[in-house]
Amino acid sequence: MSELPPDPQRLRVILAHLDKELAENATVATYLRLQRRAVQAALTQAEAPPPRRPRLPKGGAGLGPVAQISVRPTFIVQQRRTPRGPEASIVHVSDCTMIEGTPHPITEHDARVSLTDPTIEPCTFCRPDSELGIDVA
Repeated sequence: MSELPPDPQRLRVILAHLDKELAENATVATYLRLQRRAVQAALTQAEAPPPRRPRLPKGGAGLGPVAQISVRPTFIVQQRRTPRGPEASIVHVSDCTMIEGTPHPITEHDARVSLTDPTIEPCTFCRPDSELGIDVA
């Protein structure tokens, strides 16, 4: 650094300027540290191997009842409302991409019962009736 002025008035002005710069740069440094952490977390997640889905033996043999229940897909009921009133509801497999509106999860048993109701239809895209092994005519 070059030589400093000898008088206190100018030294105080320089000191105030340096304090201001330090405060402003501390805010920028904090922001950059937060951004860096977010990028590191995203990079770690992007580089992580995809989670492995457990494979079921044919027929689910060898697994306890808890494991069988946790692997089964859940089902969703989609209620359709129109200006003319409600229309037939649709049952979907939970990972169906055709679900519209608010999903209402139901159990496998409720999905079976629902699909026997003439006012409820199976989704023609994900075919929950085939997933459940029932024939809806």
